[in-house]
Amino acid sequence: MQKFEAFLLDNLPKSQSIHPHYEKALQEMLEAGGKRFRPALLLGVVGAYNSLMLEGARHAAYAIELLHTYSLIHDDLPAMDDSPLRRGKPTLHVVYDEVTAILVGDALNTYAFEVLSNAPFSDATRVKLIRELASNGGLNGMVLGQAIDCHFENSPLSIADVKILHTNKTAKLIAASLKMGAIIVAREDVADTLYNFGIKLGLLFQIQDDILDVTQSSEEAGKLTGNDEDKNSFVTLIGLNETMREANILADELEDELNTFDENLKKSLSSLLTKYINRHRN
Repeated sequence: MQKFEAFLLDNLPKSQSIHPHYEKALQEMLEAGGKRFRPALLLGVVGAYNSLMLEGARHAAYAIELLHTYSLIHDDLPAMDDSPLRRGKPTLHVVYDEVTAILVGDALNTYAFEVLSNAPFSDATRVKLIRELASNGGLNGMVLGQAIDCHFENSPLSIADVKILHTNKTAKLIAASLKMGAIIVAREDVADTLYNFGIKLGLLFQIQDDILDVTQSSEEAGKLTGNDEDKNSFVTLIGLNETMREANILADELEDELNTFDENLKKSLSSLLTKYINRHRN
């Protein structure tokens, strides 16, 4: 993803500011790396059907990463998870202050939609992409999931309700990444299938994170681990063994579904998805 890293930094606007560290904080968050999983999903779908559109599709992939990065900054704030570490580096509110972290998150959130509005697609396609990202990343998606997560901390939920929480907080943005790829290449015939696959993939992704929280050190994970005791994680509610069983069931279902995709899509996504579908088994 080195080319994508360069794209992120090359497209970060240069402002004429007198602020001592605002621009530096923005750049540091985009240089911090991360899995770039969501952009890779979008680009994988586009590459499966029209590789000539990959360069333009990077704008949409960039927008998704911007929105995701904002969510991580806010998730780590003292009012939420109060985490000192993200992507192997100190969080923004630790390096600078809480105000800087809030405002950098706000900036990346809104800039995601500015990037999408300038993407080299038709007006109709841009509107569809903006709607997809907003609806899954906003008040009825990721933000709703975060609100549920924070409100019910120290109040155990049922597993069914935890799945609702994580479908919103984690899965919908992953699902949107796949569907947005289908929108770019005008493959509406697979858009809903990819979205539903992404919801299941996102739920597995969160279950795996719950497993890694109790099986990895903070250094291995690149973020604070052992921090979910008061949260509604799968491990907290049903134990590690049962959580592993849930993850294995979902992983097997996803592998079966991946094998039903057409050959181009399966080939384009398999290497990425096989790695992530099975990461809890390593």
